[in-house]
Amino acid sequence: MDTMRDEKRKAIPALGFYPQDEISTGTTLIAMEYNGGVVVGTDSRTSAGSFITSRATNKITPITDNMVVCRSGSAADTQAIADIAKYHIDVYTMTENKPVTIYRSSQIFRQFLYNYREQLSASVLVAGWDSELGGQVYAIPIGGFVSRQRSTASGSGSTFVQGFLDSQWRPDLTLEECKAIVKQAVGLATFRDGSSGGVVRLAVIDKTGSKFELFRPDKPGFPFVQTPTPHLSFPPHIEQVL
Repeated sequence: MDTMRDEKRKAIPALGFYPQDEISTGTTLIAMEYNGGVVVGTDSRTSAGSFITSRATNKITPITDNMVVCRSGSAADTQAIADIAKYHIDVYTMTENKPVTIYRSSQIFRQFLYNYREQLSASVLVAGWDSELGGQVYAIPIGGFVSRQRSTASGSGSTFVQGFLDSQWRPDLTLEECKAIVKQAVGLATFRDGSSGGVVRLAVIDKTGSKFELFRPDKPGFPFVQTPTPHLSFPPHIEQVL
């Protein structure tokens, strides 16, 4: 069987073949259930390797009045999947004359992410509220596996805050408590993750619908992190001013 060599192949302009190195992307997505609904939060940075392509991306995409999807991975792939899944959900809603449940909607996303797992670079969090199960969060990583979560994080910033989320969640969380936890988690992730940053976007989804909020670094309410004062980096005989 023929195999491709590991080294980068040369371009063939006559055939329109221009091989490219893999571009690393990063983001921070947070979702948490509370007593009455779901709160999701994201950063707004879109990056391609070390280049920041956008500082104000909206990674929370409304699907219905009571459901959103948070997107990470390739921006083009996740936008296409969100549009296709929304179309199917709208069609099922009209033909059956009743809203599609959040669980069933997550399975629609799963079907496309699994069937095209070799072609797509896409991971999503499906969050919403319905009359059957209330607030729900479903995590669908690359590959199409679905799992319901009480609280979860996705993207490159998730490794910095997963333990924080586990320690903060409890069954009787109020809306304000849940919003504070999600906002703080996004702030902690963006502080340490170089691929996350920008503004903080929050969405609250409950039986009344979806409400969106935005927190800017130059306005009150943005989750700043206070770091400890560092030790002096030069030898003691060199005078330093902190």
